[in-house]
Amino acid sequence: MSNELQRDAYVERATRTVVVVDLVESVRLIEQNEHEVVSRWRGLVDQVEKNVLPAHGGRLVKSLGDGMLLEFPRVPPALKAAFAIQHACNSTNVAVPPERHMLLRMGIQVGELIADNHDVYGRDVNLAARLTTLAGPGEIVVSANVRDQLTAMLDADIEDLGDCYLKHVKHPVRAYRVGPPGPHPVIGPSAAGELLPTLAVIPFAARSTEPENQVLGEVLADEVISALSRSTELNVISRLSTTVFRRREATVAEMCAHLDADYVLSGAYLVSDDQVSLMAELAEGRTGHVVWAKELKGDVRGTVSGKDALIDTLVLETSKGVLARELQRAQSQALPTLESHTLLIGAIALMHRLSPEEFGRARAMLQALTERMPRQAIPHAWLAKWHVLRVGQGWSQDKQEDARLALDSTRRALDADAQCSLALAMDGFVNTMLLKNLDVGLQRYELALQANPNEAIAWLLKGTLHAFRGEGKLAVKGTKRALRLSPLDPHRYFYDALAATAALAAERYERAIELAQRSWRANRTHASTLRALTIAQWQLGRTEEARKTAAELMRLEPTLSIREFVERSPSSGYETGKVWSNALRSAGVPE
Repeated sequence: MSNELQRDAYVERATRTVVVVDLVESVRLIEQNEHEVVSRWRGLVDQVEKNVLPAHGGRLVKSLGDGMLLEFPRVPPALKAAFAIQHACNSTNVAVPPERHMLLRMGIQVGELIADNHDVYGRDVNLAARLTTLAGPGEIVVSANVRDQLTAMLDADIEDLGDCYLKHVKHPVRAYRVGPPGPHPVIGPSAAGELLPTLAVIPFAARSTEPENQVLGEVLADEVISALSRSTELNVISRLSTTVFRRREATVAEMCAHLDADYVLSGAYLVSDDQVSLMAELAEGRTGHVVWAKELKGDVRGTVSGKDALIDTLVLETSKGVLARELQRAQSQALPTLESHTLLIGAIALMHRLSPEEFGRARAMLQALTERMPRQAIPHAWLAKWHVLRVGQGWSQDKQEDARLALDSTRRALDADAQCSLALAMDGFVNTMLLKNLDVGLQRYELALQANPNEAIAWLLKGTLHAFRGEGKLAVKGTKRALRLSPLDPHRYFYDALAATAALAAERYERAIELAQRSWRANRTHASTLRALTIAQWQLGRTEEARKTAAELMRLEPTLSIREFVERSPSSGYETGKVWSNALRSAGVPE
């Protein structure tokens, strides 16, 4: 094709700077209001073509419906034009609510292109498009070649993103995020907030006028915020920001618009004879839809001291309500229309249900999220866990390939954020479960806990590693800490199952049965739970129960064998592995 192009009189090879402009979440915006978005986009393209490009010596190669391909003779005017386009786009958002804002992301590359009067071609055009995927809303990402032609602080505020992995590009590419120059840096860290739904807890209003009862609403809100802020699946807004809405006649939509929240928890309470009756409501900001409304009762002194169950119930119902709503949206809409936090929360929930169809959709959701937000560590970390769970369930068709993909996911996560405790913990999980490299696994867990001493999943997995080694006391200590840090985790079954494994290593078989049965009641598709339960029952001499559990295990995982267990389990090189495989064999798992 290139030879034919070279013979064309209108084709030339020349060094050009290419700017790819992409409208963020265009599908969602068009679904909200097609006429408005199309009209505003056409207006922006017209403004770019008539005003911005002539001022900077550029040309519009093509308009793509939700993007633009621009060409410039040199880098500096191309970057100035990019800043001008961002400014023009932001100006169109003044008169519309935040949820309908148009935001652009851009990628810029310079290189030798094949150009004619209608289009530009070549590897560097593709690279500019790939660089765009590294940019967040309102961001511009450039290549090293572009960076080399810029003077920091004069041409742009520049942040080095390091070596980045781009889809369909074999080797990592050095990339930089740029913003307009000025005396104060305009580039801040890329926010991870879009990955989590945001909750605003409005201090609860008193229905009575007694002064001594007025402060209780603030105390209730503080306790709920404190508990929910420890969740790894929610962003919670500070009460200093939400108190202003107490007793104000504001709608859910107004509160969410001011606080940039997805959900609002609010309500009122009445105190009578040291008893508090709280009517609470969780509402979705986008639609005003009431997720749930409940009346909860408790003892005032017990509630304030933390001894009453009212706060725990309120926290649990709120967490469950948000996650259930996000999961409902994740299951009912096409992937391109879903917001990032819905993709993440929905994927995590579907992954842990462990049904083959939902498990497959979880992977598709995580892959969509990693393509949308490639510089965020968390989606890559969860994708690594997906591969580990697939092997653990006996669903993998190629364990080595799953191990390679899992390791690639954790590498990408740590490239994005070397201090991400979840990414470090998942890298330890991959090394432990799939590579049987327990020394590296332990090192990763310890690094995760250095980065975040309260990372519950790191304590859980570290405890499980000690269990595989037969270090029962350390195993129980780690998993006990994990359970204490995540008392209301929506995927508690996973914690209970691994805590049961720790109890096996400590030869606390009654406790192992208790934990495994609790896990099994919560999720009847987790094969690891039944393996732990079978072993504990056999070791206690409950042979008939063990055989029944083993039969259920074989129904769930029909390809399981002792040989398979030994090959797969990190315990196989230790005495624990011998004890556990003998128990499974005796209970009826085939050789």
